[in-house]
Order: sequence, then C-alpha cells, then structure tokens
Amino acid sequence: MSGNRGVAALYLGVLVAFVASAIRPHDYPTWLLETLPAMIALPLLWATRERFPLTALLYVLIALHALVLIVGGTWTYAEVPAGFWVKDWFGLSRNPYDKLGHFMQGLVPALLAREILLRKGYVTHRGMAAFLSLCVAEAISAWYELIEWWTALALGQGADAFLGTQGDPWDTQSDMFMAGIGAAVGLLILRRLHDAQIARLA
Repeated sequence: MSGNRGVAALYLGVLVAFVASAIRPHDYPTWLLETLPAMIALPLLWATRERFPLTALLYVLIALHALVLIVGGTWTYAEVPAGFWVKDWFGLSRNPYDKLGHFMQGLVPALLAREILLRKGYVTHRGMAAFLSLCVAEAISAWYELIEWWTALALGQGADAFLGTQGDPWDTQSDMFMAGIGAAVGLLILRRLHDAQIARLA
C-alpha cells in the first residue's frame, strides 16, 4: 500500500461496507453499539495520517477489524451466518463469530501500542515493548467488558444482542482470553514485518 492513496482506498472500502450495513441491520441500537468503535477510530486515524502515518500493516489490520465490527453490527454477533457455518463444522454449542471480534480487539491495539512505543522512543527494548503492548491490549479488552456491563445495566434486555453471551456464563473471561491470544499472535508472528515497515517510516 503506497501512501495516502492506499489509505484512501482502504477507507473507501470500509465506508462502502459501513453504508451498506446501515441500510437494513438486525436492529439499529445494536448496530450503533457494535460499530461505534469504528466510527470513533477511523476519523481519528484519517485526521492524523499526515502528522503520524501508521505502517501499512496497521492500516490493513485496522480496516479488517472495522469490517469485523460492521458485520457483527449488521447481524449481531450471535447471528452472523459465517459463525453458524463454523459452529456446524466444528460441532460448537454457540456461534463463535464474537470471538473473532475479540481476537482482533487484542491484535490491533497490541500492534498499535507497539508502534507508538517504538516510534516515539518511549521503549527501546523489543521485549519490553511486546510486554507493554500485550498489557495495553488486555486493558482495552477489560474496559470494553466493563462498557458492555454498564450498557446492560442501562438498557436492560435491550442490550442482550450487544452482549451476545449466548448463555455462556464465562463469556466475559473467554472474550478477554481471545483478546490476549490475538495480541500474542500479532506480536509473535508479525513482529518482523512490523519492524521492517517501522524502519521504512523512520
């Protein structure tokens, strides 16, 4: 992906998906709650693309994460058709699509934190940067679970589709676990590619 054209192409693709998802979602309150993180993050990234451009890797992963959120908002996480296919293939007891969302919720913030820590010079040791990035990802995951809890308290049954627990009493814990796995996978598997792209930006 080259410069602003690549970023613009990614944003255009996400915007098209976003508009399409808003036409006839499962229900608008859930759609709004699920897609709100993308609504907040994407304008911020666009506004800072000149002052602090990110690596191409991060822009691609952020766009993919936004698409995961948009799909989840369109059907609700418990009703995404692709999740039912996976459920049937593996004989699962629930639609696992929400776990993909939480995997991305760990992967993307971890790499974003790593990039900021290394490029701004806050941390120079790669091992410490990985540890702190993992902590940031888990902290974001924990805060998201708190936000879900507060939303449930405020909306009552109206938040059931947003919570998407599907009767799982350990849903909160498994969500945070999946975020940790996403962060660890990203930090382990993508670190060399990430470092190469950070070096080019520097």
